[in-house]
Amino acid sequence: MRIRWLALLLCGLAAGPGWATQPIRQLLDAAHAQVGVTIHYDGSYRRLDYPGGDVPEDRGVCTDVVIRALRAAGIDLQQRVHQDMRGHFGAYPSIWGLSTADSNIDHRRVPNLETFFTRAGMALPVSEQASGYRAGDIVSWRLPNGLPHIGILSDRRSADGLRPLVVHNIGAGTQVEDVLFAWTPVGHFRPFPEAVSSGDNAAP
Repeated sequence: MRIRWLALLLCGLAAGPGWATQPIRQLLDAAHAQVGVTIHYDGSYRRLDYPGGDVPEDRGVCTDVVIRALRAAGIDLQQRVHQDMRGHFGAYPSIWGLSTADSNIDHRRVPNLETFFTRAGMALPVSEQASGYRAGDIVSWRLPNGLPHIGILSDRRSADGLRPLVVHNIGAGTQVEDVLFAWTPVGHFRPFPEAVSSGDNAAP
C-alpha cells in the first residue's frame, strides 16, 4: 500500500526548479554530516519529544542515521511510523511483545522501518550487483549474529570505484564505509523514486 504522504511530498517538490535532485542531496548531506558528530553507539530507550524527537546528536544506533538524514529531507520517520503503526499495528512485527505503538522507540527499530518502507511503496528488489543500487537508497541486512542493521548508500564510491559506500553506525558512531556486500542485503528501499529516476545524484 502506497502511503499518500509520499506522493504528496513528491508532488510538492516537483513544483520548483531542481526538484529531482533536492531531496536526495539533502538526504546525503545530512547523512555525511553525522560523521564525527555522532560518535557513540547507544541504543538505550529514551523518552523523546513528538514529533521531531531525537536522542542527543553525539549518540544513536543505525536507525538514527536514517532518521536524521530523512528528517533533513522532509520526512519525519518518528511521526510517519507512529501514525502508520497506530492505524495498522498488526501489520508490524510483534518481536517486542508490545500491544500498542510507542513514538519513543518504534521508528528506531530496523524491522519496523523495513515494514514501513515496504508499506510506503519504497521497496525494491534486493540485488547482489552494485549496479542495482543508487546513492540515497536505504539498505538493510541481517548480521551473522542475526541482528538487523540498516544504512544509507552514499554518493561516494569504494576505492576500486565498483560500489557505493554506506553511511551507517554499527558500533563506533556514524561512519562511511565499503560494506554494502560485507553482509547479505535483505532490504532495499528508495525513499525518493521519482527524484532518482532523473539520474542526478545517483551512483553509476
